[in-house]
Amino acid sequence: MPTTGLADWRSQGACLRADPELFFPLSERGPADTQIARAKRICAGCKVRLACLEFALASGEAHGVWGGTSEGERARIRARDRARRSRRQATRRLVADRPG
Repeated sequence: MPTTGLADWRSQGACLRADPELFFPLSERGPADTQIARAKRICAGCKVRLACLEFALASGEAHGVWGGTSEGERARIRARDRARRSRRQATRRLVADRPG
């Protein structure tokens, strides 16, 4: 699904029919585990889940459940993506510095 504008995908989110506070637990542990799981179940059936996740990753959204991911999960995705970019850059430098 194209993400041409913020309202394009946000207006179609399954979360619109849920309590917004459900998507912003106070922590990622303890009783919040149940809240996060409930939010993720709503996201799982959402037709704009990937657009939501892309937005959260691109904007650095650090709080809440977005695109079916928790704060910690998005932090791990961003760290993994940074590591991949670093490895690609290192490979390019090695290839560029190779004699011959």
